[in-house]
Amino acid sequence: MYDPLLAPFPASKQAFPDSYWFSTAKDIVAKETLPILTDTIDADVAIIGGGYTGLSAAIHLAKAGIKPVLLEANDSGWGCSGRNGGFVLGGTGRLGMSAMQKKWGNDTASAIYQEFQTSIDTVQSLIDEGNIECDKIVGGYMKLAHNASMTQQLQQQADALSASFSESVSFVPANEVKNGYINTNLHYGGLYYPKCFAINPLKLARGYQRLALSHGATLYGQSPVKDWQQSQGQHQLITPQGQVNAKQVIIATNGYTGNALHPLVNNRHFPVISSIIVTRPLSSEELQAIGMKSGLMAMDTRSLKYYYRLLPDNRLLFGGRGAIAGKNADKALYRQRLETGLASTFPRLSNIDIDYFWSGWISVSLDDYPRLWHSDDRSIHYAMGYCGSGVAFGAQAGKRLAQMVTNDKTLPSLPYWQSPLKTFPFAAMRRLGLSAFYVFANMFNH
Repeated sequence: MYDPLLAPFPASKQAFPDSYWFSTAKDIVAKETLPILTDTIDADVAIIGGGYTGLSAAIHLAKAGIKPVLLEANDSGWGCSGRNGGFVLGGTGRLGMSAMQKKWGNDTASAIYQEFQTSIDTVQSLIDEGNIECDKIVGGYMKLAHNASMTQQLQQQADALSASFSESVSFVPANEVKNGYINTNLHYGGLYYPKCFAINPLKLARGYQRLALSHGATLYGQSPVKDWQQSQGQHQLITPQGQVNAKQVIIATNGYTGNALHPLVNNRHFPVISSIIVTRPLSSEELQAIGMKSGLMAMDTRSLKYYYRLLPDNRLLFGGRGAIAGKNADKALYRQRLETGLASTFPRLSNIDIDYFWSGWISVSLDDYPRLWHSDDRSIHYAMGYCGSGVAFGAQAGKRLAQMVTNDKTLPSLPYWQSPLKTFPFAAMRRLGLSAFYVFANMFNH
């Protein structure tokens, strides 16, 4: 698998992973292949990356009267936007609301929380505008305490969210979780977010592509940026067969950002692998045994989290951490680890047949929250560091990047776009540190 810490850019003509999502959308992908850039063209704004962030930026720029040119190394949704679990959640990064309140104060934390909620609305508005068929399922999201000590923390979070943000989240006691939401070995209660919903991520990405094209954006596939030069106030983005000369550039590659794309982002994030398995369709008896509420998405509170949801055809999607390096992503060991996690969460599903297994890169920031930032001359902009929660925030980030480019005065004043990503110290040692973290976390992951 492409490894962003070892390669300067993704090679083109790479197949989509053999994922459940691709199995449901391969006909759509085949019919909507993007053209390859084969000329030298000019653009006011060039966008690198054809995932949620880049496509959303293209949509919002085009709607503002700027016709951008987007360059995707493969096809839209080839990266994490077509590989994730399909959780449309109000949040990103790894800072909880109490940490935000402590770091920035109540008013700023409240504004960030509102931005998270708005990100869900942004996804829904794009779905509605483009009439995107993406297998949307409404059922909410449950954050499950993985042990008794986490129960009190989730109760406190629910109280704080209700008091500070007038949010309709609720703490659900263990017996109610089991009887009304999900029957797992985690019988310690959970925090329920009713506004969240699930989608097919690859179908959503392709819907964004159609919407961007309908607004007049120009999109190219199989056109990775293999060289980037600057001259006389212009950025020259050089692809294998063409070149874009642009006044401004948006970097929207997130976890798939190569190791030498541009000094503005080099060594400022950590690509980490997340992997997913999908079972065969569950029988009626198995569905009754796991007792999962229709449309529910769930994630536990472990340091090395598991996340899961039922799919429209009654398969169970189950995800968690993957390999350290891209070359090992498809090894059986990491599939087996997820199968073990699945069996420990749902004992009734031990040894169930697994029909799909795939992986993707997420982008982790040093201080646990993402950034939307720019070069000193404001000709380069980026969004990065979503920490694995980018389905909703990616669409919102694209919208905010478009506002930055157009100097929109209504852009809210939030810490997420008031400073650059921090550079990782000892960047070459990131994977050694991750290995040590995984060993340590496994000791206390119960």
